[in-house]
Amino acid sequence: MNQSNQGQQTSEGRHEDDAALADFLASLVDYTPTIPDELVEHYLGKSGFQCPDVRLIRLVAVATQKFIADVATDALQHCKARQSAVVKDKRDKQQKDKRLILTMDDLSKSLREYGVNVKHQEYFADSPSAGLDPASREE
Repeated sequence: MNQSNQGQQTSEGRHEDDAALADFLASLVDYTPTIPDELVEHYLGKSGFQCPDVRLIRLVAVATQKFIADVATDALQHCKARQSAVVKDKRDKQQKDKRLILTMDDLSKSLREYGVNVKHQEYFADSPSAGLDPASREE
C-alpha cells in the first residue's frame, strides 16, 4: 500500500511541476526581456543552435539576465569590501568622495566564482584615477 501511495504522490507532484512549467512557458510569450530576442538568437546561432520557439529564446534571455545580475551584485560586494579596507587603512584622512568605483579586479573575482576566467592586459586602465588629468589626481 505504501508503494502505491508514494507512486500516486510522485505522479501528482510531477503533474503539478508540469503544470507550473507550462504556465511559466506561457508567460514567456507575453514577457519582454531586457536582452532582446534578436541578440539571443544571434549568439545561439553562432553556437550552432537554431530554435523557432520564442519561449525558449526568452528563457535563455531570462537566464542570461539573471547571470549578469548575479555577477554584478557579487562584483559590487567585492568593490565594497575592497573600498572599506582602504578606508580602514586611511582612518586619519576623511574620505570626501564616497562613490563606489568598480574595477576590473572586482569583476574578475566575481566572474571567477562562476567559473569564468578573465585576463586583461597590463596596460589596462584599472585605477580610479586612470584617464584623469595628472593635475587633478589625488594620490
